[in-house]
Amino acid sequence: MRICVFGAASPTIDPEYIQKVELLGEEMAKRGHSLVFGAGGNGLMGAAARGVHRGGGYVLGVIPKFFEEEGVEAIYDKCDKLIFTETMRQRKQTMEDNADAFIVAPGGIGTFEEHFEILTSKQLCRHNKPIVLYNVKGYYNELEEVMKQAMKKNFIRENCADLYRLTDDLDELFSYIEAPVKDHTVKELKDG
Repeated sequence: MRICVFGAASPTIDPEYIQKVELLGEEMAKRGHSLVFGAGGNGLMGAAARGVHRGGGYVLGVIPKFFEEEGVEAIYDKCDKLIFTETMRQRKQTMEDNADAFIVAPGGIGTFEEHFEILTSKQLCRHNKPIVLYNVKGYYNELEEVMKQAMKKNFIRENCADLYRLTDDLDELFSYIEAPVKDHTVKELKDG
């Protein structure tokens, strides 16, 4: 399975996040999965790639040309394949097109945006790929509370909670990703 991992590019985050995501990458490779990611060499992107690489797995990086040209962030230098795109939108589409599942590791604005875009697409039944929020150190606890409040106030249907899994346990994470995914219809998931 090709698993897209979204996550922080920052090299200044708590090392515990980096260690956990490197272990995630190793476990991916051990289970025969490959990595699709944003090609960053630092932060949790780099951690996922190092873990998969160390485990002998395949690493596909996707990054806009201007990241290299303008030195936006370090590029992971051991990608098995590196795809350059013109725009961020093309980058996300390329990652989505090449992935069978998504793991959202802790991250910032870009990671939140990536998560909500794939979640929205799943709610609209444009894909049915597993999505997991990898909740290292409880990073996504508050986000999950926001989702629950939105459901409680009828802004999001409660069954949308079935569209993703929140966990910090690798066994649970991979059990969810590797299991068959329940099919939905748009009418089951969205009012409007």
